[in-house]
Amino acid sequence: MSSTVVITGASRGIGLSFCKLYKARGYEVYGACRQASEALNSLGVNVIEGVEVTSQAGIEHLRSALEGIRIDLLINNAGILRDEVLGRINQNQIRQQFETNALAPLLITEALMDNLTDNAKVALITSRMGSVADNTSGGRYGYRMSKAALNIAGMSLSHDLKPRGVAVAILHPGLVGTEMIGGFGDITPDQAAERLSQRIDGLTLQNSGTFWHSNGDQLPW
Repeated sequence: MSSTVVITGASRGIGLSFCKLYKARGYEVYGACRQASEALNSLGVNVIEGVEVTSQAGIEHLRSALEGIRIDLLINNAGILRDEVLGRINQNQIRQQFETNALAPLLITEALMDNLTDNAKVALITSRMGSVADNTSGGRYGYRMSKAALNIAGMSLSHDLKPRGVAVAILHPGLVGTEMIGGFGDITPDQAAERLSQRIDGLTLQNSGTFWHSNGDQLPW
């Protein structure tokens, strides 16, 4: 029997690359998104549309669509990036990033907790911009704050899920050339997905809750 992976934010970017990669590996892939892209539909994976991760209705829709499905790997990939600078703080924009980047992955993991198999894995796609020690340039208040919140949620999840044998990875993909950051970057989404999958492959209960760069470096909090 093949393993099953659920990926949020699957319609483009790293999420789409994850779908391609795990499909090629023989996984049963469920790609969740608000609206499917032509690229996602062409992969031949199970597409779950209408998943607005910031709404309870969207999360419940995902849970219902996956009822009875045993999940070996859950990748909380959906995220947004906005820009704020001191003197022009947009409160609603910051709240939106918190809801999408920090709260949604926690609520989705909770909603699908009973679907997780023994020894399942949960991956949170975060950013080194959520590192306090690594912040040497300031700015990006909402994104930095929301990713720092996601990191601490991941650490708590690693403790709370450990008795069930479920390990949690907190993963920075690198500077990836996605639409979210205007297409520039050091690596492509496909390269990021491949490197992140290597970190997921190496995830155990012993290193659960570790903050990793996709290149294998451990990042500072």
